[in-house]
Amino acid sequence: MGEKLPFDICHSFSFFHASTQLHPVMPRPVTLFTGQWADLSCDTMIQKAKTFGYDGVELACWGDHFEVDKADQAYCDAKRAKLKAAGMQCHAISTHLVGQAVCDNIDARHAQILSPAIYGDGNPEGVRQRAAEELIKTAHAAKRFGVSVVNGFTGSSIWHLVYSFPPNLPGQIEAGYADFAKRFKPILDEYQKLGIRYALEVHPTEIAFDIASAERALQAVDYHPAFGFNYDPSHFGYQGVDYVKFLYKFSDRIFHVHMKDVSWGIGDGTVGVFGGHVDFHKPSRFWDFKSVGRGKINFELIIRALNDIGYGGPLSVEWEDGAMDREFGATESAAFCKKIDFPPSKIIFDAQFAEASK
Repeated sequence: MGEKLPFDICHSFSFFHASTQLHPVMPRPVTLFTGQWADLSCDTMIQKAKTFGYDGVELACWGDHFEVDKADQAYCDAKRAKLKAAGMQCHAISTHLVGQAVCDNIDARHAQILSPAIYGDGNPEGVRQRAAEELIKTAHAAKRFGVSVVNGFTGSSIWHLVYSFPPNLPGQIEAGYADFAKRFKPILDEYQKLGIRYALEVHPTEIAFDIASAERALQAVDYHPAFGFNYDPSHFGYQGVDYVKFLYKFSDRIFHVHMKDVSWGIGDGTVGVFGGHVDFHKPSRFWDFKSVGRGKINFELIIRALNDIGYGGPLSVEWEDGAMDREFGATESAAFCKKIDFPPSKIIFDAQFAEASK
């Protein structure tokens, strides 16, 4: 599963359908998540993504890319018109930064990622409540904008307990999932009313970070129909989690897909899987994110699994590679995704022998 694929792997037409749970019938769009590009204006980012070879963008709810506090119908119509004029699609918006604050143990770090209106005086419960309110506002904005998926994080009140020493007390983990359910069920109920789905990017520091914890998160919210996942294999590979099994396990909950690569088993042996308090993109790290197609994620297996489960939504590149120029990397990632994607078979091959003998 960790074998790197050649960049020029065969490609033919791919498919897309607005509902991710129907077999694809049109080309899957390749989009670019704008979260790592928030230093650029939305207009600039749309034009750049077009020149990089993307079919559209997944707009982040920070910078001026998609401003929830301004997103009345006129704002949403104007944003959609700009995309249309550029020949660009948008199928999802993303609220990772605000979502992180809903269940987190809030501290001064959160002031870096939240607006002053949400962070306020930093009182933890106040921050969490305002973040939850913002997630509901985001669903209403998504509805006006014409997308049905909001990607994001949840945060977690129990992430600090992930390595159980001192040993976790009886009930501590259960209390964390109960806290998640208490805070997110009202949010998800509102999403359901609006026909919007919340796609958690399963990720360290969230309530779900591997297959086991993702199942537990679903159980906690009673398998709420508005709750599912933004699939990103880069967060599984270095953990040793079977990222293809995740797709089959949660086939009806894959609401969106990030194309992001990672390498592991690298570095100089001084830093382990927990990161050693060493910054990303340092050569001593055991694992690090890579431009799509340059890491160890086997994207062909992912495409085959997506075809098997009937996912027809976007393949959205979340580009990170600290050793590479980002415009070069984003351009080659778009090309890689379009090459690696392929449609499912429409025939049963063995049946053709019987047809030929008639």
